[in-house]
Amino acid sequence: MIKQGLELKQTQKLSPLQIQTIKLIELPIQELEQRIQAEFDDNPVLDDCRNSESNEDNEPKDVSIDELKGSDDDIPAYKLRVNNYGKDERPEYNTFSVKESFSQSLLEQLGFRNLNEHKMLIGRYIICSLDEGGYLRRDLDSIVDDLAFRENVETDYEEVLEMLKLVQSLDPPGVGARNLRECLLLQLNAMQQSPDVINAKLILSDYFHEFTSKHFQKIINKMGISEQEMKAAINRIVKLNPSPGGQIDDSYTDQAQQIIPDFHLEYEDGKLNLTMPRFNIPEIRVNRRYAQMLEQSKGSTDKAEKEAATFVKQKIDSAKWFVEALKQRYNTLESTMKAILNYQHDYFVDGDESNLKPMVLKDIAEITGFDISTISRVVNSKYIETHFGIFPLKYFFSEGLENQAGEEVSTRELKKVLKECVDNEDKHKPLTDDQLVEEMNKRGYKVARRTVAKYRDQLGIAKARLRKEL
Repeated sequence: MIKQGLELKQTQKLSPLQIQTIKLIELPIQELEQRIQAEFDDNPVLDDCRNSESNEDNEPKDVSIDELKGSDDDIPAYKLRVNNYGKDERPEYNTFSVKESFSQSLLEQLGFRNLNEHKMLIGRYIICSLDEGGYLRRDLDSIVDDLAFRENVETDYEEVLEMLKLVQSLDPPGVGARNLRECLLLQLNAMQQSPDVINAKLILSDYFHEFTSKHFQKIINKMGISEQEMKAAINRIVKLNPSPGGQIDDSYTDQAQQIIPDFHLEYEDGKLNLTMPRFNIPEIRVNRRYAQMLEQSKGSTDKAEKEAATFVKQKIDSAKWFVEALKQRYNTLESTMKAILNYQHDYFVDGDESNLKPMVLKDIAEITGFDISTISRVVNSKYIETHFGIFPLKYFFSEGLENQAGEEVSTRELKKVLKECVDNEDKHKPLTDDQLVEEMNKRGYKVARRTVAKYRDQLGIAKARLRKEL
């Protein structure tokens, strides 16, 4: 039997403006500028006011929205010029470059080798197959197959291995390794072969498992070396780089090669001054030809003229939503950053981490009145330049725990104290997690053993047994 009934359901439908605003809030400054340029390219009624002076005298001048008042009752007045930037409408801002592309560096080195086109193709394919750490994680037989199917290059295991060895001879040492052991051995082979380097190579070649398990005495007995010689070899090994590809960023995009702060903070005369130096909003201006279309369509019965006017009106509406969304993005980012500054005022004065209070997204959402999801979008991929460094906004958020005095302290402060305990321990008798709990308690921080273990893992600190030194 079929039953019919009415059901009330409350749903929220986002307007085009809200959707546009949400999308723009998520963008860091580099992507925002690209998005604005794309809108200029796509929408003929948007004008980049920074370039408006470049028009020749004989070209049709653009018309502001206000000049179109009265030309058609369906088009509302919309004043959209926003002067929220200084005298220089496109001020320069600091960009902070990271290192050149990892793959690009290796390909340039490969180009200096005397190779025929066939071997050059194989070498390039190997380089492009390396992961971000500089390792080759694929077996050579798979590369042979890929070269045949994808690049139409016929080769075999031996030739690919030969080219891999050549790639492994490039800088930085250790690149092209297939595992950690090979990576470390490649670096040792590139050094002057002193006794400690030779011992280090032997340890990694023959006693790698014992070494990673910290069974140093067993290695000493099997190799027949002194404790001092063992220490010298270990000292060589621990200074090696387990991730040679991490020295160079593996990205060709300008976005990844630069960090452009969305905010700039200065501390002057006891006051925190926040600016968004790169942010500006374009002015909506209508090309004279489109303005004439609207004039001609007024009272006209011509179908073509009406369709042209409808097109222009749609583009104007789209431009209005875009510019209004930019305004709302600006206000949302500014309000959120000011709330963070007020919440963490003491920290932003001098950058002392001990003054960084526990703060979660909900705290800032309650202050600003925005949704937690909105705060999350603001914080994501945004940076601030301060007088003590450049930081992602995520850096200022952390959970909190109470100390023995009943005061709430941030997890970042707890991690800092935990690291200090480990740094100051006797490396011959490193502190266990239980002992670290005791040390933290002595310093006034009441934490559980599982919390210590969790923070230790997050800090990349090994267990006590693996921190032991001779």
